[in-house]
Amino acid sequence: MFYVHEWWYKTASRSLPHVPEIRKEESVKDAVVIFFHAEAEDEEKRGSVLQKFVKNTKWIAGKFDTKNVVLHSFNHLSASKSSPEFAKSLLDEVVERLKRTGYNVMLTPFGYFNEFRMHVAGDSLAKVFKEF
Repeated sequence: MFYVHEWWYKTASRSLPHVPEIRKEESVKDAVVIFFHAEAEDEEKRGSVLQKFVKNTKWIAGKFDTKNVVLHSFNHLSASKSSPEFAKSLLDEVVERLKRTGYNVMLTPFGYFNEFRMHVAGDSLAKVFKEF
């Protein structure tokens, strides 16, 4: 998880062949950027993972007094991977819960490699790793 002064991304290529072709470029300022990865064992504890994902996102956003959140699926963080269907379903529910509670959520296209640039703040809490 990162707190950034600025985030920019642009779709590069599909990493999943069945996702639709998307060409997109977006940016946001003063946001929390979450690099998200779902592992195979997360499928058995979906409720707990969902709750911790939302709670940790709100926690770090609160530390920087922002309602801007970027969620980026970063599937190569571990050798253990959930199914793409599970990861997408979990991500969709996280987005719904955050939006329902007043957060502005930018979601990089799922199943894509992206070019990105981020200006990470220097505060110690601007770079946090959470595993659950």
